[in-house]
Amino acid sequence: MENPVIILGANYLGRQAKDILETNGNVVYGFLDDNKKLHNTEIDNASVLGSTDDEAFLKLVGKKCDVFVALDENKLRKNVVAMLNEDYKVQPVNVIPQTANIPASTDMGHGNFIDHGVKFGPGSSIGNHCIIQTNAIIGTETKLGDFVQVGAGSIINAGSEIQDEVFIGSGVTIVGGVTVGKGARVGAGSVVVASVKAGETVFGNPAQKINA
Repeated sequence: MENPVIILGANYLGRQAKDILETNGNVVYGFLDDNKKLHNTEIDNASVLGSTDDEAFLKLVGKKCDVFVALDENKLRKNVVAMLNEDYKVQPVNVIPQTANIPASTDMGHGNFIDHGVKFGPGSSIGNHCIIQTNAIIGTETKLGDFVQVGAGSIINAGSEIQDEVFIGSGVTIVGGVTVGKGARVGAGSVVVASVKAGETVFGNPAQKINA
């Protein structure tokens, strides 16, 4: 990307995104964050310029700047993405490090965060606004929906389908061909050997449904 990037969210994810973007040779314009205590401060030598709805800076998006949404709470992330789509007619950029292995056959949407060491298999696909943490493996012909989060070191084996808004904790193994339904949550370290219904929370080895 040629334009400087404004990062929405001056949190751990924003810092990770900044590091990856700058390593890739991109310029970070600054952060926007709703924590007013951070305004007019610097994080990793980048200024926190204002709030995530600050029109003075958002009006630059799509013209002089690109934007990335570094908010890991899905409801807030969705609201900010909707605002950018509807009010400014822009899509957030993808943040992808050079250390990630993404075949040319991978189909990828907008606004995704891919961390260091992530590997995608051939023919895999990922929707929009997902967060894939360090060293996760997305198997061949696996499909990820929108707003999916995959924790560090998790392995999703070939031919699986992870539907929209699924949360997968760190160190999870999902066997091949399994479907994890919309909004489901998989606890850290779990081994998923059977499909998970929409909205369910599962945990353990083998993963079992738990009541919230």
